Amino acid sequence: MPGNKYNGNPNHFPGRVERLVRERELRKITRASHFNESADNNNRVTKPFEHNLRSREDNNSGTSNAQYLEATARGLYQGRESQDGRPYRLLVVANRLPVSAVRRGEDSWSLEISAGGLVTALLGVKEFEARWIGWAGVNVPDEIGQKALTKALAEKRCIPVFLDEEIVHQYYNGYCNNILWPLFHYLGLPQEDRLATTRSFQSQFAAYKKANQMFADVVNEHYEEGDVVWCHDYHLMFLPKCLKEYNNKMKVGWFLHTPFPSSEIHRTLPSRSELLHSVLAADLVGFHTYDYARHFVSACTRILGLEGTPEGVEDQGRLTRVAAFPIGIDSDRFRRALELTEVKNDIKELEERFEGRKVMLGVDRLDMIKGIPQKILAFEKFLEENAYWRDKVVLLQIAVPTRTDVPECMLMLLFLLSLLQYKSSQNRLIFYNIAHVL
Repeated sequence: MPGNKYNGNPNHFPGRVERLVRERELRKITRASHFNESADNNNRVTKPFEHNLRSREDNNSGTSNAQYLEATARGLYQGRESQDGRPYRLLVVANRLPVSAVRRGEDSWSLEISAGGLVTALLGVKEFEARWIGWAGVNVPDEIGQKALTKALAEKRCIPVFLDEEIVHQYYNGYCNNILWPLFHYLGLPQEDRLATTRSFQSQFAAYKKANQMFADVVNEHYEEGDVVWCHDYHLMFLPKCLKEYNNKMKVGWFLHTPFPSSEIHRTLPSRSELLHSVLAADLVGFHTYDYARHFVSACTRILGLEGTPEGVEDQGRLTRVAAFPIGIDSDRFRRALELTEVKNDIKELEERFEGRKVMLGVDRLDMIKGIPQKILAFEKFLEENAYWRDKVVLLQIAVPTRTDVPECMLMLLFLLSLLQYKSSQNRLIFYNIAHVL
């Protein structure tokens, strides 16, 4: 059995002794509060795990969202420094780069900031020297275009992963957005007839693993000894395993930007065990909330039969730490935006436009799980039942059109556009594309 990499002791202890030694050393590293193991085997995961995470949340109640993200990265660094005293690089790996590429010529590209919660959240991480690895959102089959795009992205400290159209169709539109995204949001697996446009489940899963290996190949190409690799989201659940197979000493973290469902829901996924084992290859696994972290630990104990500890999940003497890191936006960026002349003019225009009326504001991504149609129907019902408010309230909905290649999202977009055409004449429902606001 492999030695415990967290306490530096290569010797193997019997199960309980090994666990106690590890917990003692981890308490020193994380400065977590002391806890007692539960005598009830059915609750041996929930109670200590909850106490540990809850105490962290209480101790950090005044911490900003950006600091939470930086704390995640620091948890991977653990004071590591290069020989000349500088910190090692942080390699951020996500499905999409923080910029979108538009081709202007054979060897010419223009770059624009991408929209999305992950990009917005990670803009707050400024403490480390970072490189971002991901897909540029465009198919580049020719070598000249790939070299030109790589050079343009290098100026933004970005490194591209080149995925062809078939891989994107099967991996991104298929397995990621047709399988994992609905399941993680409790919508269940699609029926077989809905898989027809993206072939079979097996081909989607094969493309998913192939795409993750392509990301791993790019990471391995640019990895330097001591770098910390931070993998993001459900698109790259296989990546920690791929990276550890390349270099077991590589520091790898994985963070999920969506809910993680209960074990009862996750067990409906045919590839459930393989995905869980792949994520557990990481040194640190992070989630938005304690509930999502608890669901993950529960899935590992109930589906894989592993042991949950107050710090995470243990598999044959190796501990994968699991923690909650609530994140949000770079608030300073939005404060600075309030001082811009064009923003002040927009605010003045909105105040004049909605003078004398209550404004109900909705800010959502244009996605099938956000409940925007239900919100509009509820607003309509409110107006039908409360005639007094019909000329005194307006719903202002800010939305970002994403996943335009996913059929369900396109249907909802068409529905909203038709609804907007009907309702806008009454001046009670107004839509904005958030890209034009920011």
